[in-house]
Amino acid sequence: MPMSWAYSGSGRRGAESLRAVHRALDVGATLLDTADMYGPFTNELLVGRALRERRAEAFVSTKVGLLVGEQHIVANGRPGYVKRACDASLRRLQTDVIDLYQLHRADPEVPVEETWGAMAELVRAGKVRALGLCAVGAHAGRRPGAHLYDATIRQLERVQQVFPVSAVQAELSVWSPEALDALLPWCGARGVGFLAAMPLGNGFLTGTLRPGAGFEPDDMRARHPRFTAEMMAANQPIVAGLRRVARRHGPSVTPAQVALAWVLAQSPHVVPVPGTRHEHRVAENAAAHGLRLTAEDLAEVAELPAAQGSWD
Repeated sequence: MPMSWAYSGSGRRGAESLRAVHRALDVGATLLDTADMYGPFTNELLVGRALRERRAEAFVSTKVGLLVGEQHIVANGRPGYVKRACDASLRRLQTDVIDLYQLHRADPEVPVEETWGAMAELVRAGKVRALGLCAVGAHAGRRPGAHLYDATIRQLERVQQVFPVSAVQAELSVWSPEALDALLPWCGARGVGFLAAMPLGNGFLTGTLRPGAGFEPDDMRARHPRFTAEMMAANQPIVAGLRRVARRHGPSVTPAQVALAWVLAQSPHVVPVPGTRHEHRVAENAAAHGLRLTAEDLAEVAELPAAQGSWD
């Protein structure tokens, strides 16, 4: 997503982003996770340029169900639209099959079973190999112990009756751990993969952003409560804790790698999907796969203060 949409500079560094995709494949990262709304459409075109040469090396995931308008984003889960959108994604991605097709958001005007049924027909037609669902519903700051993904789990139970869910994508990171309460256990109990979105906290957990850092108006962080100067300063102890853990593993280990290793340590079902458009960051992120956090490390991360700043 940062290559084409919602972040400062998105869409202005196409060549650099393409090199980053190739670098990811070079270092053994195989999952390329995109969506038709990123751009919109331009991110699938970018990924398609890479796939044209290296389709066999990649596991391709894209999403359907959201339309970007001039003023807002709307959901569209009508079966006819889903089928047309899939064909369009296949053309942009320059492939004859999508490995994982995810419902980005359920349309409140369409029973989710109807949308999911249309997606299942795409599997039967050989255009898609597996289906996934992107979870919505957790914002930090709710009361402790609340099951923030209850609605998502109910939705998952409904679509499971129509066609198997192969993967769920939801935010999971050191500063947004809410999915650990119920959603990740639901996936683990059923052998469903979990794609951890925003595992680096929209860049904050890398330790490269400073309080007061300005964001362009089209950058989603310009409107995010955790990215005000006050909240970024208040949340610095989280980054400091990641730095302490990183130092124990060597001078070249970064807070970002510790944050990704923490996500990986939560379950064998978890695959983090960090976004970047820089080759060197791709290599840094991929190297986190070899970082094994100790029980002491995990205990220290668990004791870090909860993130401040909430959408609520």
